[in-house]
Amino acid sequence: MLAVIVVGGIVAGCSGGSHPAAAIQTQSPASQSASSPSSPTASAAGVSGGQTVGSLCSSQRRAVVGGAYMVQNDEWGSGAPECVAVATGGGFTVAKSAIAKSAGGSPGGYPSIYRGCHWGICTPGSGLPVPASRLLSPGTATTSWATTQPSTGAYDVAYDIWFNQAPTTSGQPDGAELMIWLNHKGAIEPYGSQVGTATIDGRSYQVWFGQQGWNTISYSMVTGTTSVQDLDIGKFVADAMSRGWIQKSWYLIDVEAGFELWQGGTGLATDSFAVNVRG
Repeated sequence: MLAVIVVGGIVAGCSGGSHPAAAIQTQSPASQSASSPSSPTASAAGVSGGQTVGSLCSSQRRAVVGGAYMVQNDEWGSGAPECVAVATGGGFTVAKSAIAKSAGGSPGGYPSIYRGCHWGICTPGSGLPVPASRLLSPGTATTSWATTQPSTGAYDVAYDIWFNQAPTTSGQPDGAELMIWLNHKGAIEPYGSQVGTATIDGRSYQVWFGQQGWNTISYSMVTGTTSVQDLDIGKFVADAMSRGWIQKSWYLIDVEAGFELWQGGTGLATDSFAVNVRG
C-alpha cells in the first residue's frame, strides 16, 4: 500500500511523554472527503496550509481531509491557555501559548499532526501498521516536513514515531518511542542520557536513550533545520535495532510531527507534512 500525507525534539529531563489521548476531545472533520482504498496502492488527499477554519485548545483534536489525518493540540502537561489554529488544508499554527514549564521537567503539551493510530484513534488508509523488519528495505516509510519556528520560547521540533509489540493497541504503545528532533530552542534536552552519536544520510545526530516502561530513543540533529525532505524512517530504525532498542517483530503504528512546548511557542507552525508508506 502507498499512503501519502502532505500537510500545510530536546528536554532537560522529560521529553517523550505519553501524550495520552483519553482526555482529547474530537471536533468534526473538515469538509474534504477521502475514499477508502480499493486497490493495492492508495493515496491520501494532500494536506497543506490555507485559511483558518478552527481552533483547538486544551486537549482537543480535529480530523482533517475527511479523516485522513488528525491534528491534535494535546496539552497534556499544563493548564495554561494554549491553542492552535487549523487551516483549511490541515496545516496548523500555535496561535497562543502561555505555557511556562521548567526546562528541567516535562513539556506542557505537544501540538501535532499524525497519521496512523494514536492511543487507539486511527486515521484510515494510512498503510500502518508495518512490521519493523520491513522498514529495513530502503524507502518503505519516508517523511517530509516543513515548519515555521519563532526565535523566542523553549520548545523542540520533533517527530514522535511509535512502535508496539502487537499490530494494534488502545493505549500506551509498549515497544518504543522514536523521536527525531529537527531543532530546539532553550535549555532543554531529550529524555534519558546521551549514549552516542550517529550520521544518517549525511546529517549528524546526538543519540539519547531512556526507559520509562517503553524504550525512548531520540535522534537530535547537531545542526538544526526547519525542514526535511524524504527522510527515511527505516534508517533510524536500523540504527536503533543495532543498539538493541527496537525489535524486528514490533510494528510501526503511528507517525506524529509537532512541537513539545516548555515555554511559549506562539508562532510555531506546520506548513507542510508528508508520510509515504510503500508495500
